[in-house]
Amino acid sequence: MRSVRAISTLENIPVLVRGALNVPIEKGTVTNEYRLRRALATLRHLTERHARVILVGHFDNPNTGTLAPVAAALARLLPHVSFCPESIGPRARDAVRGLAPGHILVLENLRRHEGEMANSPAFARDLAELGDLFVQDSFDTCHRFHASIVCVPKLLPSYAGILLEEEVRELSRARKPKSPSLAIIGGAKFATKEPVLKALLAAYDRLFIGGALANDALKARGYAVGTSRVSEGDLSHVKELVADKRIWLPRDAIVIKANAPELTPNNARTTPVEAVRENEIILDVGPETIAQLVSHTSSAKTIVWNGPLGNYENGFSAATDALAEAIATSSAHSVLGGGDTIAAIDKLCLFSKFSFVSTGGGAMLDFLAHGTLPGIDALPS
Repeated sequence: MRSVRAISTLENIPVLVRGALNVPIEKGTVTNEYRLRRALATLRHLTERHARVILVGHFDNPNTGTLAPVAAALARLLPHVSFCPESIGPRARDAVRGLAPGHILVLENLRRHEGEMANSPAFARDLAELGDLFVQDSFDTCHRFHASIVCVPKLLPSYAGILLEEEVRELSRARKPKSPSLAIIGGAKFATKEPVLKALLAAYDRLFIGGALANDALKARGYAVGTSRVSEGDLSHVKELVADKRIWLPRDAIVIKANAPELTPNNARTTPVEAVRENEIILDVGPETIAQLVSHTSSAKTIVWNGPLGNYENGFSAATDALAEAIATSSAHSVLGGGDTIAAIDKLCLFSKFSFVSTGGGAMLDFLAHGTLPGIDALPS
């Protein structure tokens, strides 16, 4: 990839930057600035060289999601940040024309326009006309075939941002681990995770599957999982994959009755996986499983982890937190990613204890599976 650091002249040049701006917001306030802080290296590189920076990105809710709180949070981290409530059109063009060298203009949520997710060439042209150069620094969305990811780079001289370069370098290293190596994948949707599971199984000595993914794997191995969340359809492909002895599944689980008034740890019990009842839901891995995981983290030289081990959003975080603390105290080269995984280590103040924390969730998994992403392929070499 051509690097943003290779651009010879940036003085007064309008540079369109695709940034990782999809951050947690509650009541109009950014609650986790991790992705924004990771974006600072590229933004400072450009502003210190007096480029006029037009920063674009998305927020998951296209109808009501505004990037105004993101611009406000960024303004606390960098000087000279302003916001425009449009992302294309006359108002956006006027705001760009009035932008001073060394200043940053944050445009409104790209996903308010259907053309972004539809990869519309017309929308990409409207966006591209705002800048003379394009810098891709949103690794977290590089697995998407969206207009700002794969179409805009065809219309402008395009470069990789500093964060994107770091993500590619570190995750490429994670694809070639030193032994003994341990991969841990949680979350849900087995069908979407199957490519990365196969890739990790080919590269890593041991692979642990947790979260809702483990329900599919346990069911495929013949265990009863009660009313736990499982994928629909035929699980024969899952059975074939998890037959590999290097795949390790939970030995015990935290379960709760399906008709419990609330899905909280207060209503839960611990049971071996072979004793889950028909009217119970698996919501986390149990202490025996965690103890075994911890023993493996202490001896591993490489650990890659993406996704919580339990239903993190409903408070089933004990196993995820215990794993985070175990990896943090290990001597392994550790690579982590995924929204709930990042939330866990942020809550525990453990960021500095890991070798690399990716800004991507799905993008990290897709890169580990394939070694590239559509948004990376779109950039000239």
